[in-house]
Amino acid sequence: MLPQLTLSLQFGKMPEAALHRAAVPRHSLMRWIRHALDRDAEITVRIVDGDEGQALNREYRQKDHATNVLTFDYAREPQVQADLVLCAPVVMQEALQQDKSLQAHYAHLVIHGTLHAQGWDHETSDADASAMEARESAILTTLGFDDPYQPQ
Repeated sequence: MLPQLTLSLQFGKMPEAALHRAAVPRHSLMRWIRHALDRDAEITVRIVDGDEGQALNREYRQKDHATNVLTFDYAREPQVQADLVLCAPVVMQEALQQDKSLQAHYAHLVIHGTLHAQGWDHETSDADASAMEARESAILTTLGFDDPYQPQ
């Protein structure tokens, strides 16, 4: 049985908001996150424009550019409590560059952020990066998406 999830989905003001809303329907988002969880969770997902994404990355990571996904994890036990912030223009640009659908890229990044919220980290070692990539690939293929780490 999949873990329980309390989900809040937010969209900041941005151009092409309808396109991003269509790529991230609430029922799909719930499914993606629940498949990546190993315990119950309360998660907020916020889709933002480039300015908000850049401001958050600058404030919390001291990197003055927008990034695809930021994970703010507040608790891991007894349940995960986290915010995932996805920067819509970065996600769109990466999806185009990687020749994949916007929805497939959102699914990958949401799963990536959900794993971070549970303590997975790809920056600590090559072994940790390989383990996290393998977990992402397994979840995505279970959900019917292509493996993002294998050339198509």
